[in-house]
Amino acid sequence: MDAMSAPSVMWFRRDLRLEDNPALLEACAGPAEVLPLFVVDPRLWTASGPARRAYLAASLAALDESLDGRLVVRRGDPVREVVRAADEVGATSVHVSADFGPYGVRRDEAVARALAGRDAELRHTGSPYAVAPGRVVNGSGGGYKVFTPYARAWADHGWRGPADHPSRNQSWVDAPSDGVPDAPVPEGLTLPPAGEGAARRRWQEFLDAVGEYDEARDRPDLDGTSRMSVHLKWGEIHPRTMLADLGHRRSRGAATYRTELAWREFYADVLHRCPETAREYLRGEYAHMEYDEPGDALAAWAEGRTGFPIVDAGMRQLRATGWMHNRVRMIVASFLVKDLHLEWQHGARHFMTWLVDGDLASNQHGWQWVAGCGTDAAPYFRVFNPTSQGKRFDPDGHYVRRWVAELADVETAYIHDPSTRPGGLPEGYPPPMVDHAEERREALARLDRMKS
Repeated sequence: MDAMSAPSVMWFRRDLRLEDNPALLEACAGPAEVLPLFVVDPRLWTASGPARRAYLAASLAALDESLDGRLVVRRGDPVREVVRAADEVGATSVHVSADFGPYGVRRDEAVARALAGRDAELRHTGSPYAVAPGRVVNGSGGGYKVFTPYARAWADHGWRGPADHPSRNQSWVDAPSDGVPDAPVPEGLTLPPAGEGAARRRWQEFLDAVGEYDEARDRPDLDGTSRMSVHLKWGEIHPRTMLADLGHRRSRGAATYRTELAWREFYADVLHRCPETAREYLRGEYAHMEYDEPGDALAAWAEGRTGFPIVDAGMRQLRATGWMHNRVRMIVASFLVKDLHLEWQHGARHFMTWLVDGDLASNQHGWQWVAGCGTDAAPYFRVFNPTSQGKRFDPDGHYVRRWVAELADVETAYIHDPSTRPGGLPEGYPPPMVDHAEERREALARLDRMKS
């Protein structure tokens, strides 16, 4: 069988969609049939946490439906399973969107070597980003370490328009499948609708309100964010599609949203260039700061019983929905690192366990940004005051009341500082576990000792 008549394999990973999928379009470019394949990699499956596993299973079910039940799912080491699937159908090419994560790069290199040993090829077309990591460079040809100049260069670089849809008459190869994995939603957790159709619907709904995004995005008490992070995480929509739609809008909200997409691509670029920062400090000197041992303090933070309402609301929202408002993510992260003096990795690990949109680059570098040891050019002494942040961004306490049942009936004047309430704390709600002003001074003192 010659290469033109041989079937090809489309190996889906973080691109669980049919629209605007360059790798799929390339796989379908010839006259031959295509095997649509997803491999449940035990290494990634175990590390994903229950929220992402449940969502991924739902997204795969949606993709399978869009393929008329032809998605082939295999469980096991991708090196073995991809090669085995290609051998079964006689494929000479396996098509993928490029993966720039630390593990993904190593995995794909191993798969490519294994395929080459069988006269087959791993072909990369496109990526999960509008501009692939490594493409945006500074004047000396290196990567950017600060966001603002990166964002300017990213916009100047530009991106292609959305890719075409493969032919509606595309013929798919049949092969044995292990079936979509069973991943029950954890008790007490409610996940958003999954799949390409859900992503498209949510995006269109948000576009109607994108003009207000600049003002509403920092308010957790409002429905002012897009909630598109989970769809981007799994590639149910491509950022290039979103940027094309935003290109027709001239509002400040649309411009701000483009900047948020640039942040996602910036963090992916930083992690690609510095893969060790998935676990280690980008600014290594901060590894030598004094940190406390995790214990009861970490547990109280994770369970949303710190005595600081905005922190507790965020942690409980995470556990109930697999998602947390971005402003609140910064507040709870600052509290863990600056008030409780714990290393950022403890919080990042908890987030990656429960976030349905948990993205390694965005999560790890978002945490390092708040911890002052990452890409941010601002000084370490930026410490979020959880009480004043709550008053500013949840002025009437609606967000807190929604997620902290013990505070549902607390008067607005005391909702963000219930320990000052004349009637005392509501039953069951703890007093503040630390004195924020005192811990802020301690955080800065530790910074001075590190530098001395």
